Amino acid sequence: MTPMTAAYRETGQLRPLAARILDELGRFPLPLLQLMFRVAVAAVFFKSGLTKIASWELTLQLFQEEYAVPLLPVPIAATLATTAELSMPVLLVLGLGARLAALPLLGMTLVIQLFVYPENWAEHLMWASLLLFIVTRGPGLLSVDHLVRRTLLDRRT
Repeated sequence: MTPMTAAYRETGQLRPLAARILDELGRFPLPLLQLMFRVAVAAVFFKSGLTKIASWELTLQLFQEEYAVPLLPVPIAATLATTAELSMPVLLVLGLGARLAALPLLGMTLVIQLFVYPENWAEHLMWASLLLFIVTRGPGLLSVDHLVRRTLLDRRT
């Protein structure tokens, strides 16, 4: 116990101090967190998309041998995944159609977890958590979606 903590405990002010600290932490701006969540998860997928277009032959080989996504032919699966990984993150970062943009990435995360790398569940859980937060809570005030919604609402009045 630090001298400062001991002093607060002796005066009975430890609980109010803890409450004050928690209150201050609760004031961290949610829009900033939402932006951070969007950028963090977008970066993961965008980097993966860049890797895929860097060597299309290798990408097709990975989809054939390692990824082995069921139901879709390799060229179609590779094209769909690459397109989603390069376009949806841009929309997420901008916060433009962010809830809809998060859905294909959430679907990809599910496919990756179930069929490709099930041992990486902790990483996939993190991606899914961020994407689900965006889908359920929206992109926040620091987004194009917010600007559009505000502009549309202002026109109605």
